[in-house]
Amino acid sequence: MLENDRQDPFEDRLGTALRDAGDGFETDRAALVTAGRVRGRRALLRRRAAVVSGVAGVALAGVGGVLVLPADGPAGPDRSRTASAASASTAPAAAAAFSGDDLLRELKGLLPGGTYGEESARGSDHRLGPAAHLVYDDGAGAGAIGMGFARVEPGSTQVRELMACPDHAMTPYDDCTSVRLPDGSLLKLYQGYEYPDLRVDTKLWTADLVTAEGQHVSVSEWNSPTQKGAPVSRDEPPLSTERLRALVTAGVWREVVDAIPKSPKRSRSAAPRTERPEVAGKSVGDTLAGLLPGKLDVVARGGQESEYAYVVVDDGRGRSLVQINVQYGMADAAGQLYSGGEILPDGTRLVTRQEPGEKAGSGVVMWTVDTLRPGTAGLRVVISAFNTGDQNKDATRDAPAVSMEQLREIALSGQWDALR
Repeated sequence: MLENDRQDPFEDRLGTALRDAGDGFETDRAALVTAGRVRGRRALLRRRAAVVSGVAGVALAGVGGVLVLPADGPAGPDRSRTASAASASTAPAAAAAFSGDDLLRELKGLLPGGTYGEESARGSDHRLGPAAHLVYDDGAGAGAIGMGFARVEPGSTQVRELMACPDHAMTPYDDCTSVRLPDGSLLKLYQGYEYPDLRVDTKLWTADLVTAEGQHVSVSEWNSPTQKGAPVSRDEPPLSTERLRALVTAGVWREVVDAIPKSPKRSRSAAPRTERPEVAGKSVGDTLAGLLPGKLDVVARGGQESEYAYVVVDDGRGRSLVQINVQYGMADAAGQLYSGGEILPDGTRLVTRQEPGEKAGSGVVMWTVDTLRPGTAGLRVVISAFNTGDQNKDATRDAPAVSMEQLREIALSGQWDALR
């Protein structure tokens, strides 16, 4: 089977945007990489509606560093399909389709010599989109390799967040670079871990390429024959950074994306789609910082381009993480998320939770106030505080630096209603 995605309280990013980007991809890592990383906070909240659990986040922010690599890496120069070359003409023509076997053959041809096992793939005309997966062994141990393909909107928020490196304060990793190539494509190379809390030594290395035309190619590899549930089989994934780059930039993969059938055009008589407002992440962070009790010093802060922000505060007794998500379009989740909670005089729904942290830090607690404003706009404000400055590390204090009453006051502030 194709690999399932990893991630996250606000780390596993799936849902509405996933359907927009790939009309499915429910079990494919690459499609989750495409849209899941970008919109998962909204999707996770919807996914959790039935169980009414907590909120957490991973912020994506750029990190420094530029990776300069040779044009033709060790995996060899780009290959192209004969069928596509033969069909090239001045008149528009449909791109040649790729079968699952085509994808596996192209992938093997771009890998150094080795043996293969557990192969699976979907062709370019599959309703869930093309993808390929195999277990590769170069003689030093088996490692899983997965690929996926999709179209994205060049220059969009989705692309900017997809190609940004994670925030070290929220997601531990060894290295990440995101650069623009001479042809205008964006390339991100990431070396991290399958489990952000590092409870297992499974490493995850990825490469993402987004071209100026919106072709998205993603590669993921592990130092284990499976993404999860198997012991590591080698110290590092099988492909070096240089080989990973050569693989993801091979020209044939752009042809695969071009071969994905375009979604049918909407009827002109169809009702226009209602766009949900998105709140700028910087505005969320600035507003949160301004609403904190005066006794707290903000020692670190971050967030994403939209909806999510966090601060790390210190009241003199240790650091405490405070994170917030502000999003519209959540009115349809009211019955599930706020059952049994309060309904305030103005119609605002509110629930509170005090529970263990969602990551592996020992003794961590998470206090949450979750609110939904009345009306069709569906403005949801969720704020959580922790008794540590880093959820992946042990508790550093008995309780969060912000009390439940203070969290409630911040979540109900009228300043959130003004953010659009």
